[in-house]
Amino acid sequence: MNTRQILTGMTCGLLTAATAHERIFTYTYEPATPPKGEIEYEQSITMRAGRDAAVGQSDFYRMEFREEVEYGVTDNYQVSLYFNQQYEHFRDPATGQRTSHFGQAGFSLENLYMVLNPTEHKVGLSLYLEPTYDGENFELEEKVILGQRYGNWRWALNLTHATEWANNFREKEGEFETTFGLTRQWSSRWWLGVEFRNHNEIPEYKEWENTAFYLGPVVCYRRANWFATLTVMPQIYGANFTGNPDKNHYLELEGHERVNVRLILGVDF
Repeated sequence: MNTRQILTGMTCGLLTAATAHERIFTYTYEPATPPKGEIEYEQSITMRAGRDAAVGQSDFYRMEFREEVEYGVTDNYQVSLYFNQQYEHFRDPATGQRTSHFGQAGFSLENLYMVLNPTEHKVGLSLYLEPTYDGENFELEEKVILGQRYGNWRWALNLTHATEWANNFREKEGEFETTFGLTRQWSSRWWLGVEFRNHNEIPEYKEWENTAFYLGPVVCYRRANWFATLTVMPQIYGANFTGNPDKNHYLELEGHERVNVRLILGVDF
């Protein structure tokens, strides 16, 4: 599988349409929803790179692709259908064997309801629910989304919980995540800011396995008919609470990566 060909094809297919409702962050949602009847297409490309050789995954990287069709059911309620794929590659340092795999990762149905409109209240509030199913695994994700705009400044905070059932519901894992974004509009087309993410895993809801903190810049560029937003977040601290399998005392490199990069491209119809 040629990753460059995938990215080029998906990108070229996007740059043709009308006025975009931009995403100025890539990991953090804002509470505002699109107007009733608006349809938008978004392509999300995420790269997760860098795990530790101690856990048998040298040269690790994973490319995650999500194609989204978003529809404003009402001015307060948005529904989106995602189609998910992923490509994963790593090398076992003990044997030198390389493993590469590209496959479908199921589909997701995102529901976003705006409780408090940020243009009418001091802080905007939305609630989010997203089930994902791939034939063997099922995940249910919930978010509380807060945010506001002050002149050229915008911020958003997301509190997320998810439960993933794997191997036909034989195993389950809980996840807790906090994301925060702060950005400023520097011109009619450019936004520049910072994004933060903390992610935690709790297998079977019995023991807190790990935590990882990420921090990095986010930039958004918009035109009348499309937008592009990019976040680059290196891991700044991580810990594994069930031992030290990755032999690293400052980062968590068994279930998380050294750096996360996400690009979102979107157009309206």
